[in-house]
Amino acid sequence: MPHVDPARVEQVRANLAAVRARIEQACARAGRAPEEVSLVAVTKTYPADDVRILASLGVRDVGENRDQEAAPKAAETAGLDLTWHFVGQLQTNKARSVASYADVVHSVDRTRLARALGERAAAAGRGLTCLVQVNLDDDSRAGVIGPRGGVDPEDALALAADIEAHESLTLGGVMAVAPRGGDPAEAFARLHGVASRVRDRYPLATVISAGMSADLESAIERGATHVRLGTALLGNRGPIVG
Repeated sequence: MPHVDPARVEQVRANLAAVRARIEQACARAGRAPEEVSLVAVTKTYPADDVRILASLGVRDVGENRDQEAAPKAAETAGLDLTWHFVGQLQTNKARSVASYADVVHSVDRTRLARALGERAAAAGRGLTCLVQVNLDDDSRAGVIGPRGGVDPEDALALAADIEAHESLTLGGVMAVAPRGGDPAEAFARLHGVASRVRDRYPLATVISAGMSADLESAIERGATHVRLGTALLGNRGPIVG
């Protein structure tokens, strides 16, 4: 592993052990098996070396928020056996790039974006798993995309159908970000309800992507299958790339 600081490896190793302990404890409280929860390491603002360290420690799911950072990082670590998750708000004009390296797009919140991703994935000969991003903010309204992305819960099934209809896309489930200043437990309970309605219609759409470093316990206790962690794994650091 080139140019990797041994002290950084040990720091990330310790953080990873602490995060896995939190996940195990939350699963125990919820009566769930830890194997039911996948850890997505969000490496935004962290260098490709940190991706290599995570991979060496057994982390295979890596997430990014911005295409201009994710695309070169994915290329630089192409030799690793990783699953790349795009988790940030996504402009339609970035669909070609994202579809070239991402395996899962968590932040699909409009039909036009789903169509663009499907067309670009098909052109690249790839398949993409897409999640419906749900807006859990209190002022969410049907037919309106939230300021941080996401469809109103009432619109989730229609968007799920649009994703499922494209031959190059697989509907994976749902994703959400907890409201700022709100109760994450209540919000994630509402997301679980949306996820159940989607899964009732599409039984293979089992993913619930919810929970970050500050609220992963609430998410796991309310059914999250994927938690997206950056700070808890990699620490508070200033921008390094992008």
